[in-house]
Amino acid sequence: MVSETSFSSYNRSPTPKFCNSFTTRIFSDVAGDVTIVVDGESFLLHKFPLVSRSGKIRKMVADAKDSNISKLELLNLPGGPQTFELAMKFCYGMNFEITCANVARLRCAAEYLEMTENYREENLIERTEIYLNEVVVQSLEKSVEVLSTCEILPPIAEEVGIPSRCVEAIAMNACKEQLVSGLSRLECDSESTELKSGCLEWWVEDLSMLRIDFYQRVICAMGRMGVRPDSIVGSLVHNAQASLKGIGKCQIWNPARTRPTSGLVDNDQKAIVETLVSLMPTEKSSSIPMNFLFGMLRMAIMVDATIACKLELERRIALRLEVVLLDDLLIPSVQTGDSLFDVDTVHRILVNFLQRIEEEENEDCGYESECLGSPSHGSMLKVGQLIDAYLAEIAPDPYLSLQKFIAMIEILPDYARVIDDGLYRAIDIYLKAHSMLTDNECKKLCKFIDCQKLSQEACNHAAQNDRLPVQMAVRVLYFEQLRLKDALSGSSGDGFLSQRISSGVPSAAMSPRDNYASLRRENRELKLEVSRMRVRLSELEKEQMFMKQGMIDKAGNGKTFLTSLSKGIGRIGIFSGPAGGKRHKNGRKSRGAEGKTGRSRRHSVS
Repeated sequence: MVSETSFSSYNRSPTPKFCNSFTTRIFSDVAGDVTIVVDGESFLLHKFPLVSRSGKIRKMVADAKDSNISKLELLNLPGGPQTFELAMKFCYGMNFEITCANVARLRCAAEYLEMTENYREENLIERTEIYLNEVVVQSLEKSVEVLSTCEILPPIAEEVGIPSRCVEAIAMNACKEQLVSGLSRLECDSESTELKSGCLEWWVEDLSMLRIDFYQRVICAMGRMGVRPDSIVGSLVHNAQASLKGIGKCQIWNPARTRPTSGLVDNDQKAIVETLVSLMPTEKSSSIPMNFLFGMLRMAIMVDATIACKLELERRIALRLEVVLLDDLLIPSVQTGDSLFDVDTVHRILVNFLQRIEEEENEDCGYESECLGSPSHGSMLKVGQLIDAYLAEIAPDPYLSLQKFIAMIEILPDYARVIDDGLYRAIDIYLKAHSMLTDNECKKLCKFIDCQKLSQEACNHAAQNDRLPVQMAVRVLYFEQLRLKDALSGSSGDGFLSQRISSGVPSAAMSPRDNYASLRRENRELKLEVSRMRVRLSELEKEQMFMKQGMIDKAGNGKTFLTSLSKGIGRIGIFSGPAGGKRHKNGRKSRGAEGKTGRSRRHSVS
């Protein structure tokens, strides 16, 4: 009589492997007649129940030279000894539960053991297929769980189509979930921001547990089936934050942190970064958060991702450069001996931005896009202010070369800056931090400052700035005199404006395309000149307000004297004395200093 221990492996504890009253009753008089070795673990079993359900074991027994073979070895069985134990329980008719955790391994093991319907009805392949089709693929959560178990399975899992079915099921159920949640999303749109944040699809977190290659297949399937781009973007952001923790979330998303230790950077993280960038939606309507794009760009630089990956991120950032914050541009440099900030990357982003502006302008055949409030012109002005602020931030860097600093200045066209105060401030900071520059280098740097585009405050500062070349200070004083002369004469630059207009008349010898290009250039210059005139007008208005305030103060003093006159006739002597003469003289002097813009009233009594 054979005990239940005949179903257990030899090299483990004597606890019965298949402890069940049904098998004890059926096989109580039959001793184990075959030992099957799986990955070094031995199982004492009976041939009859095995060959009745497994085609592979049947063939191995039939092909053996010894008809009384007592030992078989199964190599590379999917799932290993644990899965083989479950398959043998099935052969013996013992009850066990098929779950999401073991169904993929059981399906692959059944395929390996050839447990098909040719040997017995409702064999293990059929049973696992029923569970996959009726339970797993009907649920997004169960499909993700089963797909994650396929990561450790051999290629036979792909041959039986488990991963592909799970991927399609996840995408299909996500689409259904999207339709069902449409009403709740509309409700979220009318509620508070806190409620909106809870409307993010729940499956976003579940997908982060997948290996990156399976995750890529799922996101591609979702895109084909019409899942919303914003949902895909949310999943990408969550996956990046979950998968790239090895390098440190604070180092990825905080621009103030420097390069991590190289030991934490490996090929897996490089593959994750490159895959996530390739999965970003291409639709223009999809709005990818700028902090996520910059975080991925910093990460791509850290792990030395492919050039195509970094260029794609730079291109996407350039599409909305006008909404970028200054802190986003402060990308730490990872190259030793270089400047503290990655200036080359920002320079390439600017190149992409200028190409985008040029393409947008070329697409517009009419002149409507050339108006002062056109989107392209407004974006250019915002970027001009952003770059000036960026230059002021990187200027104190002692390792920043003059060539890189100049390259960042001259890349922007002249019409990107209405006034040059920001540029002047950045150059002044650079000169202060790099006192070893030669006179020629200082002149080369300061030539980018247009003295006509400096405000009154900037001109006053530049005229007294010892760090500037003498020629620069002379130019500032010269244009300041011209401005003062125009202000005193009441001129607002109409002569210069008319000169610009007359120069914009197209030549009959030019082609229509050249004429149009010339007109566009002149139009830009005119818009720039109008912006400058507005700045000058604002400054003149301020000066006029100060002059009016001074006149009002003088008028108030005169009324005080007249009031005091009415109180006593004896006080007339005050006005006729030396003090009165002095006051009268001061009144004439102030009237001359106020310029020729208007005729002043006399408030003194003679």
